[in-house]
Amino acid sequence: MKLTLVLRSAPSFPGSYNTNRFRHYIRNMACTELHPPTTVRGMTVLDRDAFIKHVRVPVLKVPENLDFNLICTQVKTLLLKMERNKPVKADKREIMLHPSVVQSWSDVRLEDKGLEEENLLWQTILLKYENWKYNEILKAVLPDEDSLSAFSKIGHIIHLNLKDHLLPYKTLIGEVLMDKIPACRTVVNKLNTIDNTYRNFQMDLLAGEENYQVSVKENGVTFEFDFSKVYWNPRLATEHEKIVKMLNKDDILLDVYAGVGPFSVPAARKGCIVLANDLNPDSYKSLLGNCLKNKVNSRTTCFNKNGIDFIREEIRAEILTKNQDNCFNGDIHITMNLPALAVEHLSYYVGLLKGESLKLTKYPLVHVYCFAKGAVDHEGIAQGMVEQNIGLALSTNLKEIAFVRNVAPNKNLMRISFYLTEEILFSNSADLKRSADVSFDSLNKRLRVNNGEKEREEPQPAEADCQKS
Repeated sequence: MKLTLVLRSAPSFPGSYNTNRFRHYIRNMACTELHPPTTVRGMTVLDRDAFIKHVRVPVLKVPENLDFNLICTQVKTLLLKMERNKPVKADKREIMLHPSVVQSWSDVRLEDKGLEEENLLWQTILLKYENWKYNEILKAVLPDEDSLSAFSKIGHIIHLNLKDHLLPYKTLIGEVLMDKIPACRTVVNKLNTIDNTYRNFQMDLLAGEENYQVSVKENGVTFEFDFSKVYWNPRLATEHEKIVKMLNKDDILLDVYAGVGPFSVPAARKGCIVLANDLNPDSYKSLLGNCLKNKVNSRTTCFNKNGIDFIREEIRAEILTKNQDNCFNGDIHITMNLPALAVEHLSYYVGLLKGESLKLTKYPLVHVYCFAKGAVDHEGIAQGMVEQNIGLALSTNLKEIAFVRNVAPNKNLMRISFYLTEEILFSNSADLKRSADVSFDSLNKRLRVNNGEKEREEPQPAEADCQKS
């Protein structure tokens, strides 16, 4: 689950979108009287008492002879709604209105003629730390208007990736999120980039309990794992779902870097036969547990291998077997979600079946992920990376190039789905490499131009001769 904080506009609320809630949030942000005190700016140690503030607001006093519920219905769009503040007090027959919307009796505009101007009073109310949302608190405290852009919620854990200038506020940020986010028991900050071997990273505990064992639900499937030891990104839920929707019941999925099973387990639940592999022993352990928990262990075989060995051994064997099995009516899918290295491992498909006397009837469909870095043409960059590593230009065997998500400025996560043809699987890798060195020269030149690099003009032959002389 991803929660987004945009400090200059409205937040992305967890759960279903609520128009009235959004409207009242905008009103509160636009009304400076309802902001936290300006004195909290720059606070590094959370002092909840420092947020106490007195504010004057309009209150509608409804006489006993009028229908209180009817009046509430008529003014419901004018209510002052804040955290832990009840704008309607039926016992006192009072309705608290928003000070930026109702500034005089003419702003009330009730249909019931029984109310008069004297029924609109101004009262002083006490606002405290409890009355503001996390984003309102952090906007008031942090030095920049757009300091904290987003964070992820994984089970009971809030996961941050703080910029250096926010590190002095890290404990305060952790405590605020602990206070304000429902079911949050742990707040952590990522300390370094993802390790390419096991795809995990070190974390700094900012608030709460040091408990990283989580249970999350994605696309109807429950996963359990230790977040500090495995790779999990809730922002990939949509992509996981897209791939699983491509699969049919009779298909086989070969998951090279399976992690804890976000592709494998849903595919097996759909009825596919799955071979899932991950080098990380903690991921492998969680993968086994998730298959058992979701009752798909009978359709899933798990491996704890290097991805290259999995390609050379299990994938090679499955391609051969399924192309010789007349009873296999499905398709072969291969997922390769290791963006930092997966495209480089594509070279191991070249010549994978060399020496075998077999006519392919089932062409495996590879879904490989990579990071495309550049100002423009991320599709071209991603395609070029695939082509350089298999030594062939993608043509009719290219199924799709898909944008997955933006990772950083000028850096996108892309998926390239393409078929492994006989030319790839039976070719001599050395021959393809030699042809690739020439054929991709123009491709590299085009990619450099698309990324804003001015192409140097090659000297004309006459000029070259003069330079030599």
